[in-house]
Amino acid sequence: MNFLPWRKILPVLLGLLVIHCSSEKVKTVVLETYPVNSMDGVISLTHVSLDTSISYDGNGSLKFMAQQPTSFSIYETGDLEIENCCLIYQAQIRTRNVQGDAYLEMWCHFPGKGEFFSRALNSILSGDTNWTRQESQFFLKNGENPDNVRLNVVIEGSGTVWIDDIRLITAPL
Repeated sequence: MNFLPWRKILPVLLGLLVIHCSSEKVKTVVLETYPVNSMDGVISLTHVSLDTSISYDGNGSLKFMAQQPTSFSIYETGDLEIENCCLIYQAQIRTRNVQGDAYLEMWCHFPGKGEFFSRALNSILSGDTNWTRQESQFFLKNGENPDNVRLNVVIEGSGTVWIDDIRLITAPL
C-alpha cells in the first residue's frame, strides 16, 4: 500500500483549514453610535461647531478649532454594564493645518479607582488629511466595569479637526 499521495495532500488540507479558521471575523457589538447631525449631547461647546458642508456620511460633522493644545470632550455614556471585553472608540477624522498631533482619547471611570485613559497614538494625524478612521482601545478584564466613558478629541498644537461617524464598540478579548 502506497501512502505517498496522502503525505502530499495532508499538509495542503491542514494549511487550508488554518487559513479558513484564521479568516473568521471577530464579532463586535455596537454599543452607541453618534450620527453627528446636531450639537445635542456634545459636552465641549467652545471652539466647536456643527459643519454641514464637510462630512464623512453627508449628515454633518463636528468641527474643532484649536489655537493651542486642547482636549475637547465630546460625549459621555454613563454606565454601560460591560466587562471582560475590548472597548473600542472609533471615528472618522479629517484635519486641516494641524501643527502637532491630533487623535482620539477615551477616558473610563471606575468606581473607587478613578479615571484611566486610552489614546489612538498608533494613528495620530497632523497637517492636512482626508477622512481617516481612527480608534482607541481599552481592555476591560473580568470585574472591570466603568460607570462612565468619556470620548474626546485631542489636538496637541493648533489647527482644525473634523470628526464624524463616531461609534463605541465592544469586541471579545
